[in-house]
Amino acid sequence: MSQLPPPDFATLVTPVPEDAVTGSRLDDWWATHRTNPLWRRLFNWGAPALVVITAAFTRLWNLGQPSSLVFDETFYVKDAWTLWNLGYEGSWPAEADTMFNAGNVDVFHSTASFIVHPPLGKWIIALGMAAFGPENPVGWRISTAIVGILAVILIMLIAKKLFSSTLLAVIAGGLFAVDGNAIVMSRVALLDNHLMLLLLLGFGAVLMDRGHSARQLDRWVARRTVAGRSLDWGPSLWGRPWLIAAGVAFGLASAVKWSGLYFLAGFAIYTLVVDAVARRRAGITFWGTGTLLRQAPVTFVLAVPVALAAYLATWTGWFLNSASYGRQYANQLGNAWEGPFAWVPHVLQSFWHFQVMVYQYHVGEMRPHPYQANPLTWLFMVRPTSMYWLSSNRGENGCTAEMCGSSITGLANPLIWFAATAAVLYLTYRLARYREWKVGLVLMGVAAGYLPWLMYLYRTVFQFYTIAFEPYMILALTLTIGLILGNARDPWWRRERGIGLVAVLLGFVILLSVFFWPLWTGIQIDYNWMRAHWWFQSWR
Repeated sequence: MSQLPPPDFATLVTPVPEDAVTGSRLDDWWATHRTNPLWRRLFNWGAPALVVITAAFTRLWNLGQPSSLVFDETFYVKDAWTLWNLGYEGSWPAEADTMFNAGNVDVFHSTASFIVHPPLGKWIIALGMAAFGPENPVGWRISTAIVGILAVILIMLIAKKLFSSTLLAVIAGGLFAVDGNAIVMSRVALLDNHLMLLLLLGFGAVLMDRGHSARQLDRWVARRTVAGRSLDWGPSLWGRPWLIAAGVAFGLASAVKWSGLYFLAGFAIYTLVVDAVARRRAGITFWGTGTLLRQAPVTFVLAVPVALAAYLATWTGWFLNSASYGRQYANQLGNAWEGPFAWVPHVLQSFWHFQVMVYQYHVGEMRPHPYQANPLTWLFMVRPTSMYWLSSNRGENGCTAEMCGSSITGLANPLIWFAATAAVLYLTYRLARYREWKVGLVLMGVAAGYLPWLMYLYRTVFQFYTIAFEPYMILALTLTIGLILGNARDPWWRRERGIGLVAVLLGFVILLSVFFWPLWTGIQIDYNWMRAHWWFQSWR
């Protein structure tokens, strides 16, 4: 039995030809309205604008509440403020959180503090504090919120480029705009949202590189056909500006958290594989050896040095300030390197020693935490992170019930999260069967963000780390939704059923986001109503 080819993603949700007779009222309506310039402008611009407005509201509304440092804001907000003032992370006295919450923000010491993450994310947080004031909780969080809004815009641009569909772009952006994990991580001043945006920029650059390299290969094949040559290494691989851009983006992501390195490595491998496959299909004889002997070194040269330069540039404050933590290590007696590396400047020796210390901390961090979540459970959202909790009895803090609670919990919209997990599993099967490069690209984003954590099952980690790869889970779900919606070649009844199913799914997504809204924004509610949101004991 012959196997039908898989759908072409470029034709997802495309309009029905004007002369088509489908028997579907929906298709007939679309055929009538798709040529109306006013309607098309309204949808092409109005729908994305509505998504951006939704993202802005969910991330900016009442951003200053709670007015105290929550969860790991105690580290990153204060580190950001000392970075802004000293150029490096300074230390703080005991009870610093209480003083900081009260507006006494300049009680830090000039003595450097040992920190375990690179400085870029904290510099971005510091920009908001400089603009709105360090005494203002909005100042602590505004940069993170803006990053969250930009991520929604970026995921729509990527989805538009990837799927050639405004509708799917709006769906992707809309899902990200109303998801709880994305909302919470945009409303607290942690580093992970900044990591997510920079990784998404790198992903977008890789996507642009795919189109650029495909056009290069097509032009080379055309020239080879005219010249009549059959044996060649293929087109030059140096003209890849988007690989350089990806290297910069992933390097900056690594300057927020080191997990950005996994994306740099993962997408370098992805680029090698898909280029090798494209060369083979183009009939290039030396496609295998060409990939290993030519493309791999070129890809390394284009991406890795700029990634390293971008990473090092974010440490400028550390290099320029002699009081930075560990800055004088190699100058102390007995610490400088000897032998063949003795020529390395002491400042670089000290920097390397500092990086080794940070690495040792990360791999050895196993102190128990009540909200730690084993990476094996992340895709099933077993243990979301509670970042803030305040209980009140009747008459306290405006509570009118017997008992009230206020919570900020890094809990994704359950329908979005579980549907996206199912979509990832389905697309893994689809990739094995059809070898679609776009499916592979999306799944590589999930793999680069998730699989490396399986090497650290006993390390103290948290569910909110998933924000780094959530955009690719959203894209996986959007891609699957596009397959459900079908295209113009499908029978009208199949399209109507697909549209109905997707409409029901999106409707329930919105209802669940409204339902969980108090747990994402710290709104005080009746404790019994709060308990209704804890679907599992581990969600408490």
